[in-house]
Amino acid sequence: MNMTAVALVTGAAGGMGQAIVRRLAQDGFAVVAVDVGEAALGALAERLTHEGLEVEPRVVDLTSEAQVDALIDGLPPLSALVNSAGLFDERKFFDVGQDDFRRMMELNLIAAATLTQRAAARMAPGAKIVNIASRAYLGARHHAHYVASKAALVGYTRASAMELAEKGILVNAIAPGLIDTPMLRALTPERLAAQLALQPTGHAGTPEDIAHAVSFLAGPQMGFITGQVLFVDGGKSLGGSGS
Repeated sequence: MNMTAVALVTGAAGGMGQAIVRRLAQDGFAVVAVDVGEAALGALAERLTHEGLEVEPRVVDLTSEAQVDALIDGLPPLSALVNSAGLFDERKFFDVGQDDFRRMMELNLIAAATLTQRAAARMAPGAKIVNIASRAYLGARHHAHYVASKAALVGYTRASAMELAEKGILVNAIAPGLIDTPMLRALTPERLAAQLALQPTGHAGTPEDIAHAVSFLAGPQMGFITGQVLFVDGGKSLGGSGS
């Protein structure tokens, strides 16, 4: 593995994760692709390796501190970390219980924070951390626990940027809107149409749109943006509270 530019991407087997892994590998990073889905992760790594890209799959439960420690201890210092792993769940407001909140926070916030701490402790100046939040952190109906977890991740991004500035590490977040992934395609046609009607562009984005944004924030050319949230949402954040 290339020891000079190693990027770690979590949630690598997901729709956005796969695009991010591919783009960073194309950018010249040696990419460590992390997920719990062993079959999908292995297929991704095999496919990209055949394309001549450097991708190493690692099956890791990010909610396990021991597994996170073992992962980071077994790698050279990272040049880039992309916290893309996340959990989404639609549930009516009065149906969201404490366990639902705990489950959402455990992966969407705590796991990302734990990995960030462990990785940042060994990162060199110039390293980048990119957290995949969501436009929904501004507020949305039918998933209050998800909204809260992504709002917390944005807050953690800003706090991390302040804490890690003295180490020369830049930390930013990307807030995707509606992206054409299996999660979006699982919506009913009526619900999808209602969501798209709120977008100035009138259509969903692609995983590659997110990957381009990650490439911008994680690349070696970036040196003066930190603590920011980049919306990649087709303009939805310009107004509207969701449906």
